[in-house]
Amino acid sequence: MICYSGDWFGCEKVPFEERYRLIKQAGFDGVYAWWNEEGMDDYRAQPAIVRGTGLYLENIHAETGGSGDFWEDTPAGAEMFEYYLDLIGECAEFDIPAMIIHTGCGAGYLPPVSDVSITRLERMIDKAERLGVNIAVENQCDPEKILRAMEILERFDSPRLGMCYDSGHGNTDNSLGYGKEMLRRFGHRLMALHLHDNDGSRDQHRLPFDGSVDWPSLMRQIEELGYKGPTTLELGGAYPELTTEEFLREAFERAAKLDALRK
Repeated sequence: MICYSGDWFGCEKVPFEERYRLIKQAGFDGVYAWWNEEGMDDYRAQPAIVRGTGLYLENIHAETGGSGDFWEDTPAGAEMFEYYLDLIGECAEFDIPAMIIHTGCGAGYLPPVSDVSITRLERMIDKAERLGVNIAVENQCDPEKILRAMEILERFDSPRLGMCYDSGHGNTDNSLGYGKEMLRRFGHRLMALHLHDNDGSRDQHRLPFDGSVDWPSLMRQIEELGYKGPTTLELGGAYPELTTEEFLREAFERAAKLDALRK
């Protein structure tokens, strides 16, 4: 199965209904969706729109702003915790298999793990286990947040808690190999992929094979880890020379090449 991010579109903005139709037309089997009002005012309408076009809804991505607040015993931290709890419930309500979360936002300060944050995580995992929803923690670009993701996975050995591997984040110079280490250590708990390319200098969300990611090695590793989920792109790099339709056709062809490398 080959999937695409419904929000990171790469070209000009088009309405979501048309966007999903074009993604399906290009050959993709499914999408993942951002679950916040920045992507779509009535974002809870996305599951019906996605499925109405014949696409599979692989997972949803939680809001990243405020994710660092989660670790603190503050009103903002409590609000982020309640948001995550609600998100788990909405995954179950809309029959969405998984949600993806970040451990922090941007390059700012990440508060230490506290008893409060551990209790919050315990409650989230308990709800996810009861409702049959997966929580996938993503490797980000900076070591501090990747180490926090690994700390969570080390502490909680739940079948409902795993990782999302982002190839672009793992290929940036400032990740210092921590993202690849996270995949090596916890790849057996891989629940989702965000596949895109860059030149190593920064996160660029370019088409696969337009950067320096070693795709044959990465896709072989993913297959050897036993991952059976979709090959999912997360693109956002500008390709002004291509129309939306041309961009999506090219994206699908690149994704199909990645998928073939898993065989």
